[in-house]
Amino acid sequence: MTFLSDEALKDELNARGYRSTPQRQKVLSIFMELSQGEHLSAEELHNILEKDGERISLSTVYRTLHLMVYLGLLRELELAEGHKHYELNRPLRDHHHIVCVHCNTTLEFVENSVAKIGERTAQTAGYHVLDCQLTLYGICASCRVEKPW
Repeated sequence: MTFLSDEALKDELNARGYRSTPQRQKVLSIFMELSQGEHLSAEELHNILEKDGERISLSTVYRTLHLMVYLGLLRELELAEGHKHYELNRPLRDHHHIVCVHCNTTLEFVENSVAKIGERTAQTAGYHVLDCQLTLYGICASCRVEKPW
């Protein structure tokens, strides 16, 4: 479901009882154009939409993001400073993040053992896993040189 055409998005939304709107299509297309590893906050997405001439309120952007997370099209990430970021929910579920708590630099890394442990735990408890995310918080090498911790 990751790389949806406009028609596939419309079908997916309709099948779940939602309408396909030009704003929803535009939001998904913006995420599809991002390179892997890029994340957007709601505010960043809203700015992109405004620059593209879209007339959409920030509250509509938030509602659209929440719907797309619910549908499994986007992943919601809490990376730094309590701000949520969003990325396309690509089939590779084994990518995770490490965030510098000083400068907020975010590094993605791949580790499949995290998902395997999660799958086993979930299966034992009778759960079906929808997503698996690990976020590590630390201090990057640059910040450690700047201010030894």
